[in-house]
Amino acid sequence: MSDQSSPSGPLRESDSLKLTLRLRDLSPKAVTRFHLAPTAEARAELTQTLGIQKIRKLDFRGTVEAEGKHDWRLEGVLGATVVQDCVITAEPVTTRIDTPVTRIFVRDMDEPSEIETEIPEDDTREPLGPVIDPGAVMVEALALALPDYPRIEGAELPDSATDDLGEDERPNPFAALAALKKDADQG
Repeated sequence: MSDQSSPSGPLRESDSLKLTLRLRDLSPKAVTRFHLAPTAEARAELTQTLGIQKIRKLDFRGTVEAEGKHDWRLEGVLGATVVQDCVITAEPVTTRIDTPVTRIFVRDMDEPSEIETEIPEDDTREPLGPVIDPGAVMVEALALALPDYPRIEGAELPDSATDDLGEDERPNPFAALAALKKDADQG
């Protein structure tokens, strides 16, 4: 891949799922552009990780630049065409994803000390390490952008799978337990 200079800064490219940008190699005064277009083999590897049928296209391009004295901002656009199983029919469902992606890598970010913590409202902030990997950001953004319940158009659950009882007509599981306890006490 190439490292070309332009008025807007160097361009770093990769045809894999990784693109390691070492902080010591990034200029805080210049914008570094990146472009990831993984090969068919790399996309096939990622389909296994994500548990989907196929990734037909995957493209992630954007910039990394200093934000303040110690932090870095990654902004990009993720484009992908993915194929997943329909949750109702198991037939292939093709989805086009085009989404903006922003991550702010913060040097002095507080790390949660407890095992269970609340997810912060600003989910774009991440701790800054010695490298920024737009490839890792691409994989995470794609995983988050995938439809949770892909359905082919017109696919509906069969009537036997739907519960047509109204909310007030549903049996109360605690009432069933109370009836069992009452039967046991009388018996």
